[in-house]
Amino acid sequence: MTAEEHEAPECDAAISLAFSILGKRWSGMIVDALSKGPLSFVTLRRTVTRISDAVLSDRLSELAGAGLVLREVDPGPPVSVTYALTRQGRELIPVLQQLGKWASENLDVAARD
Repeated sequence: MTAEEHEAPECDAAISLAFSILGKRWSGMIVDALSKGPLSFVTLRRTVTRISDAVLSDRLSELAGAGLVLREVDPGPPVSVTYALTRQGRELIPVLQQLGKWASENLDVAARD
């Protein structure tokens, strides 16, 4: 069987899709920051250190498009925008906690800082 003939099992497709969204740099950190509750763009930028405004904006749009983050606009005055996890996004919290636990037990996290 050639690579072209191989069809990925359904679970492989689901994992691939999950990592295409969450595997991008900063996405997991944003979800983690929002796990504590809704945050403004400015507060997210301060919480997720070293992320640029452009990348934060892109990741928030991608996460919202995937149904994980909700963007809420309060017309004010002044206008304010907050971001919060959707139900699907909140369901990721235990998964990310488990991943973090696994990483701290199995990877040399300190060597990567």
